[in-house]
This record gives sequence, structure tokens and C-alpha cells, in this order.
Amino acid sequence: MTGPRRFGDATMKDDNSLLSLYITCPWGVEPLLAEEVAELGAEIQKTTVAGLHARADLATAYRLCLWSRLANRVILTLGRESGCDTPEAIVAAVSQLSWAETLRDGHTLAVDFHGQSAAIRHTRFGAQVIKDGVVEALAAAGRARPQVDLGQPDVRVYANLNKGQLLVGIDLVGASLHQRGYRRDVGHAPLKENLAAALLVRAGWPARAKRGEPLVDPMCGAGTLLIEAAMMAADIAPQLTRERFGFERLAGFDPALWQTLAREAKVRADLGRRRARSRLWGFDQSPQAIAAARSNAMRAGIPALIELDGAAVKGLTPPAEAAAPGLVITNPPYGERLGELPELVALYGDLGQRLKQHFGGWQLALFTGNPDLGHRLGLRAHKQYAFKNGPLDCKLLLADVTARDADSGDRDARDSDKPDTVSSAQTPSASDTAPLSEGARMFANRLQKNRKRLSKWLKQSGERCYRLYDADMPEYALAIDVYGHRVHVQEYAAPRSVDADKAKRRLLDALSAIPVALDVRPEQIHYKQRERQSGKAQYRKQGDSGERFVVEEGPAKLWINLTDYLDTGLFLDHRPVRRLLRERAAGKRFLNLFCYTGTATVHAALGGASDSLSVDLSNTYLDWARDNLALNQLDPGRHRVVRDDCFRWLETAGGSFDLIFLDPPTFSNSKKMAGTLDIQRDHVRLVELAMARLAPGGELVFSNNQQRFKLDPALSSRFAVTEITAQTFDPDFSRRANLHHCFSIRHRE
Repeated sequence: MTGPRRFGDATMKDDNSLLSLYITCPWGVEPLLAEEVAELGAEIQKTTVAGLHARADLATAYRLCLWSRLANRVILTLGRESGCDTPEAIVAAVSQLSWAETLRDGHTLAVDFHGQSAAIRHTRFGAQVIKDGVVEALAAAGRARPQVDLGQPDVRVYANLNKGQLLVGIDLVGASLHQRGYRRDVGHAPLKENLAAALLVRAGWPARAKRGEPLVDPMCGAGTLLIEAAMMAADIAPQLTRERFGFERLAGFDPALWQTLAREAKVRADLGRRRARSRLWGFDQSPQAIAAARSNAMRAGIPALIELDGAAVKGLTPPAEAAAPGLVITNPPYGERLGELPELVALYGDLGQRLKQHFGGWQLALFTGNPDLGHRLGLRAHKQYAFKNGPLDCKLLLADVTARDADSGDRDARDSDKPDTVSSAQTPSASDTAPLSEGARMFANRLQKNRKRLSKWLKQSGERCYRLYDADMPEYALAIDVYGHRVHVQEYAAPRSVDADKAKRRLLDALSAIPVALDVRPEQIHYKQRERQSGKAQYRKQGDSGERFVVEEGPAKLWINLTDYLDTGLFLDHRPVRRLLRERAAGKRFLNLFCYTGTATVHAALGGASDSLSVDLSNTYLDWARDNLALNQLDPGRHRVVRDDCFRWLETAGGSFDLIFLDPPTFSNSKKMAGTLDIQRDHVRLVELAMARLAPGGELVFSNNQQRFKLDPALSSRFAVTEITAQTFDPDFSRRANLHHCFSIRHRE
């Protein structure tokens, strides 16, 4: 394994004395980094994924560490070697490097190891192997064994192993260059500083700043984009305030050269702050974000260049002091959590509307991990650049904002399915609310038509929780339920034959239509994806908000949670079944098997049941059932809940009941059960066990949601069975006659 001369030899002028550097960066930033590194004086050798190899003299290496806005790390490459598949080969290769000439006695070190091989599967083991090679080299030179300090080492060794190719070097900074030191309060969704700088470069900000153009970030968060833009405008080196660099502890460190470069950077920063012509504004509706941005700007030394204010996107206008158009750049939320989508659809639409109405002549640079949301803006992106923000695939969309009249509407329509547009057709609107696309208008019309169709029934029944839409139009595969002033949206998973991008855009159209059609705020809409589930997957937790509220169903008050679970605590299609149970419960002993949240028990108790017993395996839902009983002031001594497997309970329990409700899941493989439950396979045994607990003259109401369910004829031969499915659908579920099946079963006389 061969490497360059020791660090201090770089002051020589011949090519052989140049340092070999490996400079890393975020994915997608490589071409920008190559331009920056070349401008700082280094010679580019090769560009790789998320990095490049370069050669530079000592002064340029220092300058890169001080001035690079885009790099993650600057590695002094000590050697590269192939055939390093085993620990023994790695130790042998590393031990041949010039560690004795590069490291000082008494300094601690740590090893950052990246990659793997068949023999090295863990980074800690890889780091140990590299350290062994360093120790072996120092021992051969008669030097002391270095101590390891993983927290604050004097020297940080870097090693990368890929397909037997090993690169070993020293991190000249000792930490990632994205850590400028000003950001302690990162806000809700931090953007790394060097990625923010790359976005600004792609948006042409350095040239704009020289011309004195303004910059606005309407969702500035902790202010990273603003601060990086201000540092560019003021010619401030991004590492100017860093207290320590790794190269200061190497044997070849040249303090005089470094002090000259550092003084030069300070002079440039002082002049740059005074000469900066651009003004920057940041807005955010979060007071915490604005406070964090102010603190960060103060630590970065550029508070005078940035003005911050708490404001929502709906009120966005150009600052009065902005004499000419400039750059709007922002990193809005992406909707990584599904429940955020309804609000984000409105947010992106509002941003596009405000830009079109008030920012004519400006350029927009929008960074998003959800390009489909970018289409909500109503602006055509003339350029798109791919980046990664952590593990997320993201795009920077650049669009020129042209001034448009509020009634331009359809004249500016764009086909929402075209890949190079950021919007779809718009409707005329004189308000600041983003107009709807053609598809959204069509969907809004369907919702209003459905509501009109149900209006008479809703008025007569007084129901405020109902299904408004259930995949009426195949291309909009959603179920939409109304819970008072809130809306619960479930998207059915599209088959593979449906284009995923088109399905996503139709979903976003629907989410933009719901607030308009139903007169609700976006934050009152709760969105989930629903795939084919097995067992009690509908009970699986989706979140931890704990947010719940009370709805009324007939005389019953019930707790609802629209955020934390796939289902809400109330199966709306069973409303008529609960009503039937309430009407038949007077004076009867009631048993609720697979009771879920106990809603049927509440109705039976309010209908006059003498006592009740509710059985389920889930502690969560039994607690929910207890809360529902307490909410209706029902005596827990008369209305008890029991945690047990319903099969086991039926096989071992005594006593009898006059009215039993049996509503099992279609399938369950819960670990809490002795076996699995398949309702088509197991319903005969389950019904027989329930009938053994049914008193003479009593009634078992058996229901399930298996769409293709067929009742076994053996049950009809033993018991008096009446299918009552048709009687158990209200008008809001009239389109889905197979959503559940329901039977009244009695003992034969």
C-alpha cells in the first residue's frame, strides 16, 4: 500500500509533494463540490458517488477545510489498496503507511470505519482492525501505543472498505463540515447546513447575492437556508468560528500558514458584513421556530442581515423593503407521516396561490421529498435537481413566477399528469384560497351530491357520524367518513395495474377538494392508507397522539380516535345492528363477544339491559370500552368487561344470556390466542359455543365482515337462523351490500 509524503512535505512545489485528498459530500452535490474544490485551488482527479478525489498543496488543504460550504469531510488520504478482504490483509496494508511521520506522541485517536466484507460485518470490528494496523506501524517505529478516545479524539482516522478496495486517511477537520457551530436549536425538521448551501448554489443565489437581490423563505424553520444564504452574501467562511481542526494535531502542521489563512477569512467576513447588499426575510407560523432561527443567526454572526417574523403562508406577501424581485427558497414539510397529507396539500396550494398573486418576477426554489405535493403549487418547474436529505429521495424544483390575475383560471391550466409540471388545471377564484384542479372539482361535486342525497335521512335520524363516499368513482379509491366536524379518509391500496403516480395525484386532488366541499379546515381531515388486513390488524397502532373526542349516536356518547389506529373505535356500518341490540335489550342479560371498544354494550345498556359482559383480548380496547361505559354513566358493577380469548371463555365459562352479540374478525393470528381464527372455517364451532350460553327464548346476533361469507347449512339445520343483513344497512352504506353479513339465531322450540 502506497501513500503520499508526510503532511508537512506539502510545502514543496513539485507534483509529488501534493497531498492526496478524498472529499465527501451529500449525494447529488458531487458536481457542485467539484466546481467549489477547483475554485479553491485543488486539482480534481476523480468524482465518485458522494465525493471526489483531489490533489492539493498544504495551503489549499487548509483553505478547503475553512471555506468549503458543500463538503462533509476532507480526508488526507494516506493510502489505497486492493485485495483487503480479510482482517489480516487490512492490518498488513495499514501497518505500511507513514503513521510515525504523521502522528504525534501522546495524542488520542478514533477510527471511523465504513463498509464491510465477508470477514468484516460490523463497523466496530472494522475500526478495531484499522487501529491494530496503526499500532503495529507505530510499534515498528519504536513509538508509544496511542490511546483511543471515541468522544473527542485528537486525530480521527477514516477508513472505507468497498469490494476489497481499502482507503485509509485522516480527517483534517475531525468532524463533519456541515456542523458550522451556529445551529443548536434545529427546529422540527432540520436541513443539514451543507445541503442547504448546495440548494442555494443550484438556485443561483451566489450570483443573485452579488447583484443585491432579496431572498425570502416563507417556511424558514430554524433558519438554516437563511443563514447559509447570509453567509454567502457576506463572504463569511463557514468554518470561521470552529475552535479546533484535526490538522492542528498532526506532525506536519504549519501554524504560521494557518494563521495567515484564518486572518484573511476574518478580514473578508468583516468587509462582507458591511458590504452585503442583499436583504433576507424569514417567516414561520411556529414561534418556537422563529426563536430558534433568531438564536442561530446570532451565533452565526449575521443577525443584521436577516429579518424574521411569525406569519403563515396564507398571508405571504413580498416585504415592502424588497425593491426588486429576488429568490423565494423554502424547504416545506414533505408528508413523511401519512396523516400530515391533508394539511400539506392545502399548504402547498396556498403557497402557490400567494406566489402567483404577489411574487410575479421572482424565482421559486422549492426543496421537497414529495414532488407530487410540488404539483399542488400551480407553477411549471423549468429545472429539477435530485438530492438526498438523509435517506429520503428529494428534488429541488426551480420555477419562474409569472404574475397572474386571480381570474386567469383555466387559461393557465396545466395537465396534472405531465411529469414536467408542478400543477394541474385551476378554477377561477378571487380569494386567496388555492383554486381546485379539474379532477378536484369533479370530486368535490361528487361529495356535495352524496351529501345532498343523504341530507333528508341525516336530518330525520340526527346522525352526525356517517359514510359520505366509498369508492363511488373507481379512480378515487377512498372511503370518507364524517364525524361531526371532522373527516376520516381511508385510501384503499391501488392494484398494481394502476399507475402509482396518477393514483397519488388523484389522492392529492381529493384531499384538496374535501375542505372546499365539506367546509372543514385541512387540519380537521385525518388520512390513512388501508390495505388488505389480516387478524386484528385494524387495531394496530398508527400513532401516539392520544387525541380523542366524543360523538353521539342515538342516545349513546362514544369516544373516537381518528389518528392513532387504522379504525376509529366505531364501526359505522354496524350502526343499525347497535340500534337493533338497543331496541331488544330491555331487561335482558347481554353478552358482547369480541367487544372491541364496547359500543354495542353501551347501546344495549342504554336500551335497558339488566347486566352485561364484554369479552376481548385487547387491553387497549377494553380500557376504551370502560371509558365508553363511564362516559354514559353506566354502573361498572352491572356492566363488566373481561380480558380473554373468546373461544377459551366460551369453552370454560358458565351462566347464560338472553341476548348475545358475536362480531368476530375475519381472521386473527394474535399471539395472545391459542390458535388462529378464520371466520369461514371456524364460524360453526364459534356459533355453537355461543348458542350453548344462550338462554331459552334468547337471541344470538352473529355478524362478520367476510365479503364472500357463506353460512354453513349445518347451523340452519340445528338452529332457527334468519339472515337480517338487508335490515342492517342505513342509507350511507346502501352501495356496499356485502360489507358485512348479519344473522339472527335462536334455539328451535
